[in-house]
Amino acid sequence: MSDLRGARLTRGGAEFAVWAPDAGALTLCLFDGEAERHVTMARDGDVWRAEVPAIGAGQLYGFRAAGEWAPERGLWFDPAKLLVDPYATAIDRVFVHDPRLGERGVDTAGLVPRSVIEAPLTDMRRTPPRFVPGGLIYEINVRGFTMLHPDVAQHERGTVAALAHPAVIAHLRKLRVAAVELMPIVAWIDERHLPPLGLTNVWGYNPVVPMALDPRLCPGGMAELRETVAALHRAGIGVVLDLVFNHTGESDRLGATLSMRGLGERAYYALEPGGRLINDTGTGNTLNCAEPEVRALVLASLRHFVRQAGVDGFRFDLATVMARGPGFDAQAPIFHEIAADPWLADRLLIAEPWDIGPGGYQLGQFPADWLEWNDRYRDDVRRFWRGEEGIGALVTRIAGSSDIFGKPTRSVNFLAAHDGFTLADTVTYATKHNEANGEQNRDGHDENFSWNHGAEGPSDDPDVIARRQADLRALLATLFASTGAIMLTAGDEFGRTQRGNNNAYAQDNALSWVDWAGRDLGLEDFTAALSAARAAHLDHFTRFPEPGRWMRADGAEMSVADWEAPQTQVVYYEAALVGGGTFRLTIDRAERRVSTSIFTDDESGL
Repeated sequence: MSDLRGARLTRGGAEFAVWAPDAGALTLCLFDGEAERHVTMARDGDVWRAEVPAIGAGQLYGFRAAGEWAPERGLWFDPAKLLVDPYATAIDRVFVHDPRLGERGVDTAGLVPRSVIEAPLTDMRRTPPRFVPGGLIYEINVRGFTMLHPDVAQHERGTVAALAHPAVIAHLRKLRVAAVELMPIVAWIDERHLPPLGLTNVWGYNPVVPMALDPRLCPGGMAELRETVAALHRAGIGVVLDLVFNHTGESDRLGATLSMRGLGERAYYALEPGGRLINDTGTGNTLNCAEPEVRALVLASLRHFVRQAGVDGFRFDLATVMARGPGFDAQAPIFHEIAADPWLADRLLIAEPWDIGPGGYQLGQFPADWLEWNDRYRDDVRRFWRGEEGIGALVTRIAGSSDIFGKPTRSVNFLAAHDGFTLADTVTYATKHNEANGEQNRDGHDENFSWNHGAEGPSDDPDVIARRQADLRALLATLFASTGAIMLTAGDEFGRTQRGNNNAYAQDNALSWVDWAGRDLGLEDFTAALSAARAAHLDHFTRFPEPGRWMRADGAEMSVADWEAPQTQVVYYEAALVGGGTFRLTIDRAERRVSTSIFTDDESGL
């Protein structure tokens, strides 16, 4: 037998392997309808194995683990619990929360999805990632993006396949999108407090196993994802998957036993010396990426999506957890293992460089070939246009945040993301309005560096409307003038609102779905024009053109006092370009204007 994990078809049947070092016994459960056949697995060190003849693709299976019951020491062995294979590449149904999933001795075969043996597709041909440095990344919630799209057929709305629709691709091309970043599409489970509130998780940041696609989003499985990636590639658009390797939906001690917990909590999760779960994620548990077997699962998942679907890269949620052991290590093994993998070494890798644990904020500390979400950019740009940050801070962010990343920059510049206010809500609401989440407005960030122009929420006042529009255009112009990669969340280009909800993860309804009928076409066209101008000279946005001259409105060079003076409203920058021509950046706070220009040697502006 091989050293595989999970299930693999053989010439005469299938072989199975699961890592469970603390288990006393492992049983493979094979399903024919509701009938369950048991096969005793043999121990091979810390891995349990079984060979089963005469079964093939489509076979449903799961595991049951027996052993010591000592939750205080991370041992939750309960053979009544059906366990999903951590290496499962498909499941037969969605995860549905049920209190019985966490109750000892309650059989959960009727409550838990079954893993599905799949015949893998032929490996994709390896090609360089489609993303071009400095390009526009477009963050998409797969379900919400097309649920209200008028051109997408009803049965395809909210699915991965809908992203391949010609009308959707036309919109992406209009915006010059370099790569779409798909929020989690692997199977997740609702947090246990949501069902009593009548709410469901729509973001997907609560996965159970890392490879199985969610049947709601990708009912056609890997073939559907593969076909959609191919359609986007034909349009010149890369695909980045947002993956969660920091925790699972098994949550804390009151959570469900679905997979890894039942196979060995103290093996798969990070525990304190006394056995308490470490919660560096704020979700109840933390995957133990210091354990080589857990890292092997992470790398197998990444390879799976590259080999089977041809994706161009990954964004890692709370990525510092992947380098914890327990503290953050900038030289963590996971970084070297990804860099050494022939399927992964050239992929686009994007870190969300923080978690909530000790020393969890690590912006600028990831490897030199990784990009990082730059929340300092978001906050400083918002504070500048709100009127409380000096022009020097804005210039630092536009120029690539060299104070954080050095040169060249690795910054992913963004003004808004799925987590927080939409861009339009940033200039419409001074405070969050999350009452619909059922937590008395306690959830979500309290400080958003937002402003409302004297009227909270929608306004009929022409002056308020005009000032909000001016600020939206100033914010967008700032983003598209910035050095480094840039990211736009779907709908922000045409004024999408969540009515002040800055934590809409549980709003699987019109509050979070993109409103295609109500979009601001003027703002959309403005954004498209900005993107077209940037795309025409994209190489100038990968490294800020230097050396150059910073000038005041009167043409005099900026002094230290000018940079520090709050009354400084206008600044210009000019630099000669390699190969000829001149780069010019203009920032005018009073006129709510940011622009970049490339002048050729004959002085004709672009």
